[in-house]
Amino acid sequence: MDTYNLKPENMRAPENLTEAEIRKSLEELDNKIKTLQARANATTADSNHTYHEHIAALEAKRAKIAEKMSSPEQKSQSAWDEIKKNIENLGEDLRGLIAGGKM
Repeated sequence: MDTYNLKPENMRAPENLTEAEIRKSLEELDNKIKTLQARANATTADSNHTYHEHIAALEAKRAKIAEKMSSPEQKSQSAWDEIKKNIENLGEDLRGLIAGGKM
């Protein structure tokens, strides 16, 4: 039987996430943590320990993903994405102006 290693020190965050993906991941992890906390409160002492291990692992993963929000790499990628979007919008505006002038 495969086991899932729930130790917080074994958690890692996915690489190369956009800011929107990071926010979505954080929301999903928050929801999972709340669900597990509710289950832990409603169970017996033995299974309660398992839930707390899982909660600790998810909280560690959430913290690592949250770090990416403030990392220079993420900010740099976000800035480049914004520049690219603005250039694309400028190109569309120019095409619209050129097409409008030919009518």
